[in-house]
Amino acid sequence: MKLDDIVISKAIMETFTKDFVDYLEVDVAIVGGGPAGLTAGYYLAKKGKKVVLFERKLSIGGGMWGGGMMYNKCVFQEDAKKILDEFGVTTHKYQEGYYVTDSLETVSVLCSKAIKAGLKIFNLISVEDVMIRKEKITGLVLNWSAVQLAKLHVDPMTIRAKYVIDATGHDAEVVKIVVRKIGKKLYTKTGDMLGEKPMWAEVGEKDIIKNTKECYPGLYICGMASNAVFGGPRMGPIFGGMLLSGKRISGLVT
Repeated sequence: MKLDDIVISKAIMETFTKDFVDYLEVDVAIVGGGPAGLTAGYYLAKKGKKVVLFERKLSIGGGMWGGGMMYNKCVFQEDAKKILDEFGVTTHKYQEGYYVTDSLETVSVLCSKAIKAGLKIFNLISVEDVMIRKEKITGLVLNWSAVQLAKLHVDPMTIRAKYVIDATGHDAEVVKIVVRKIGKKLYTKTGDMLGEKPMWAEVGEKDIIKNTKECYPGLYICGMASNAVFGGPRMGPIFGGMLLSGKRISGLVT
């Protein structure tokens, strides 16, 4: 078979464009492809929702790839083991209540299972603004991450979503945009982001579940973004709360 360079280019451009157009209107748009975002996408897709996830980096997985301080192992508590088993991630019992996984396998399996369940992922795309109609988030304003990195003046494009989930981790990037654009109107004590507290795994893992919820009409948060918005501690290299938060948010936006 003789290969044609132009056919290869057309195959990429035509199929990508079709996919992107197909996801200009969705049930749920997730921002951030870490463990919480991937888990949320998996469970929402399994429920039959049309779900898209945007990740600004080249690779998905957030900080899970590096485990703890680049030791590529992840720790999960007992409560999250059922989710790992459902995904088919290999777990090793370290001691009572603690399980260890290979971080590379964990991210790869989460991503693969989520896509096979029906989640659509677009990487290298950043959110630079939101759409708000009648005091409710109704969509996202997108641009290529490379455009932002190069600080080019290139106008973005929009997608419409019934619900938006901020799963961008410590930075809570979508929530920050909302506060910057419309002021302190979040469902927090001050209306503003309360900020992430110092590391405390036990409290942080509990708070991340409690803080997984709607923070502005149409805008939900999960994963570390939840504690950044509602003022919980960070929890370090234990990832059970991320999976539990992702599963919990999938039940709240429906």
